Amino acid sequence: MQNHNHKLPQMMYGTAWKEDRTKELTLMAIKAGFKAIDTANQRKHYHEALVGEAVLQACQENLTTRENLFLQTKFTFLAGQDQRLPYDKNADTPTQVNQSFAKSLVHLNTDYLDSFVLHGPSTRYGLAQEDWDAWKTMTELYYAKKTKHLGISNVSADQLTLLLDKAEVKPDFVQNRCYARLGWDKEIRKICKVQNIVYQGFSLLTANIHELNQPIIHGMAQKYDCHIPQIVFRFAQQIGMLPLTGTSSYEHMLQDLACDRFDLSQEELLAIENLSA
Repeated sequence: MQNHNHKLPQMMYGTAWKEDRTKELTLMAIKAGFKAIDTANQRKHYHEALVGEAVLQACQENLTTRENLFLQTKFTFLAGQDQRLPYDKNADTPTQVNQSFAKSLVHLNTDYLDSFVLHGPSTRYGLAQEDWDAWKTMTELYYAKKTKHLGISNVSADQLTLLLDKAEVKPDFVQNRCYARLGWDKEIRKICKVQNIVYQGFSLLTANIHELNQPIIHGMAQKYDCHIPQIVFRFAQQIGMLPLTGTSSYEHMLQDLACDRFDLSQEELLAIENLSA
């Protein structure tokens, strides 16, 4: 297991579904104080090149430096792409991974990544040969010091266990959509804790609208004089999760980053853990 030898950010800005506003919003996030940006070389849901334009402008305007930014992107299999492919669709998996990675470096105006993530296995159950081929190629990029960390997203507990059992280099990150009704992805988080993997949770708000509208959550927001998203993100941080937010509001960006100004009690953490019980 690789060392998390440099301090990881407490929150990450997610750039999915931003389309033409991607540059503007990524720049806004950096101005607000975000030090970690998540994207993917998947034009269907992300505009990675515009993320890179924002990073370049932020560095040129001395808002940050490349070294102070944590940049994470993903390799996405053919089934998750539209016609705007970042690789040759007829090439083998290792070639596709390398082509996608090389294009990501160009898009993001960088010569290394902080984290390179497999954007979900190619199959719903188990791991297929192309998953192992992709991971092996990603591992080679890690050994070549082209990326500091590897990760996997949209993964089940069984698939993660399989990867951990057989992979030469284990993932440092797991990024999943996080549902309160599933105990905030309790099974996966348990594996992550044992294996020293950082769990990145996305859709913490949008996947849990019903659960977060309960009186107990409103009561906590009133007690701490804060907004409900701040309660959710602070809960995530306190249970060892790295939360993603994709807000397009500058005010909400500032609020989200300020969620660490208070600590929830153990009883409150437990209550949120069991919201769907």
